[in-house]
Amino acid sequence: MATLPITKRGAEKLKAELHKLKTVDRPWVINAIAEARAQGDLSEHAEYEVAKDKQGFIEGRIQEIEGKLSVCQVIDPVELHAEGRVVFGATVQLEDEASGAAVTYQIVGEDEADIKLGLINIGSPIARALIGKEQGDTAEVQAPGGIKHYEVVAVSYV
Repeated sequence: MATLPITKRGAEKLKAELHKLKTVDRPWVINAIAEARAQGDLSEHAEYEVAKDKQGFIEGRIQEIEGKLSVCQVIDPVELHAEGRVVFGATVQLEDEASGAAVTYQIVGEDEADIKLGLINIGSPIARALIGKEQGDTAEVQAPGGIKHYEVVAVSYV
């Protein structure tokens, strides 16, 4: 299985979610199932069915997170020595050459991506177009509205 790149912040977020699932959510759902069983006939007991479904989701998510954490490669952007190139974890300031609009993105793993926070998935078209570029380079991105050209204004590792 291939390694999964993730930033230090993203790994900590996944570990925190895993901890909450194991220490809060799992005991809660086990208690909810026990209470539903104590009420008698389970064949027509909606709370029991809901709790069992929730338990399935929780156990599935625990397995998913544990699997990801077992194959992830944690990358701390502060420790990168990429000599100004855009790499995983880099924060990139861009300018849309057509409109002049400025945007800033950090290239992160798929579990961390949140476009509203400026965090873009390493597998996204814009991130793939930016990898390897340096300040002053132009990246050509195939967007749903057509090809866009972005100038790399600055690259930092924070």
